[in-house]
Amino acid sequence: MSKIAQTVHDLALPIVRELNMEIVDIEYVKEGKNYFLRVFIDKETGIDIEDCEMVSERLSEKLDEVDPIPHNYYLEVSSPGAERPLKRKEDFEKSVGKRVYIKTYEPIEKEKIFEGTLTNFDGENVYVEILIKTRKKQVMIPLKKIALARLAVSF
Repeated sequence: MSKIAQTVHDLALPIVRELNMEIVDIEYVKEGKNYFLRVFIDKETGIDIEDCEMVSERLSEKLDEVDPIPHNYYLEVSSPGAERPLKRKEDFEKSVGKRVYIKTYEPIEKEKIFEGTLTNFDGENVYVEILIKTRKKQVMIPLKKIALARLAVSF
């Protein structure tokens, strides 16, 4: 996490906790000539526009006070969506039984992309049941080898 993202995380955490929400991810990116600070939030019952507005207003006040970003930027507060990223151990624990998409830094059993059901998480390894033609197969993926993980929507 970048220094700016970490500072924003520290400022946003008390706000979202007070509202019984969680921070899913924070991105600080330049797109074209504009900078964007994106804060993704969630809660058990899901996020609506009012939740985003409330966090955005309160966080904007804090950011104006502390002023951690030296130039103009757009603040966006939103839900992570249906394909929410899985970054922390808690994210994997909560996602057992759900469909996931995982990309690894290096091949595991000759593959780098896995999509299937997250069947277990032991704190160090993710276990995913994938389908190869008509056969189910369990794959163990070490957490440290995961480049990207997110929930996957199936149609």
